[in-house]
Amino acid sequence: MTLDVSVVIAAYNAADTIERAIRSAVAQQGVTVEVIVADDCSTDGTREAVASLGLPSVRLVSLDSNVGPGGARNAGIAAASARWIAVLDADDTMQPGRLQRLIAAAGREEADIAVDNLEVLHLDGRKERMFPDDLLALTPQLTLPDFIDSNRIFRSTHNFGYMKPVIRRAFLEDKGLAFDEMLRIGEDYLLFASALASSGRCVVVPEVGYTYHIREGSISRVLHLHHVEAMLEGDRKFLASFPLAGPAAAAQRRRTRSLQEAHAFLSLVRHLKNRSPGAALKVALGDPVALRHLAMPIAARWRRLLAPPTPRKRAAPRAASSPSTAQDLALKNKG
Repeated sequence: MTLDVSVVIAAYNAADTIERAIRSAVAQQGVTVEVIVADDCSTDGTREAVASLGLPSVRLVSLDSNVGPGGARNAGIAAASARWIAVLDADDTMQPGRLQRLIAAAGREEADIAVDNLEVLHLDGRKERMFPDDLLALTPQLTLPDFIDSNRIFRSTHNFGYMKPVIRRAFLEDKGLAFDEMLRIGEDYLLFASALASSGRCVVVPEVGYTYHIREGSISRVLHLHHVEAMLEGDRKFLASFPLAGPAAAAQRRRTRSLQEAHAFLSLVRHLKNRSPGAALKVALGDPVALRHLAMPIAARWRRLLAPPTPRKRAAPRAASSPSTAQDLALKNKG
């Protein structure tokens, strides 16, 4: 009998959370599930933690070298046998009825992809929905233009790139789609965009089904210049495979511009930190929009740069440059 869903978990040094993630997957109701944990050369006992569970529906794929989240997920998908693929991060969980709801909705709409709302669980126990109920209720299907448009740096509205799609395995195979193993940031965005660009029909379920856990160390990877450069290169490869037109092309131009602004902003910040006013001025003149994203007036930064340094015992924490900047530049570290 063919199983309903293969839940693929890419794991790297996730010994403290992997059991919680696995148990949320095997607890799914109304569907048959296998869980495939692709361990990306962990050094903290992740493999032992998985093996100690002794669950017959859980398989461990141990990789010989660290290949990053995209490569680990590809290895898990290659080992999958079910009709649908669901990706679960090693420090997150799913609610019990999630997969049944998504598959049922996809079946009704003859869709290849299904997504739902996410719940963010904060360190202090607070819970909040990532997307307003009315937003998703008014978005019964997610289109490529809307998906691309939401994935812009410095955009204050909600980013559909955080959604965790469930995708029909036959669709991935027929279209030859996989995670880009050269990318260690934004690889999930590119797979989702590629699926939509391959005429994938995506149904949206407004209910919350996925829990995004914020934990110590999870928001620790700040967006750097090389991350933005990797995303720009990933988009170039995406466009080479999927020439866009109309609203999708317009959305892509806006996304590209936002990445270029992020690159200029991060370059500006780097030069300011390095006390290089000439280089900072050159960046500012080349892309004045970068100046908008600085919380402190640029004149104050210049005064600080030009003033002689004063000794400090301990630097005070700095506020984020803006709410949207903080949201977009803090990235959940998954491996």
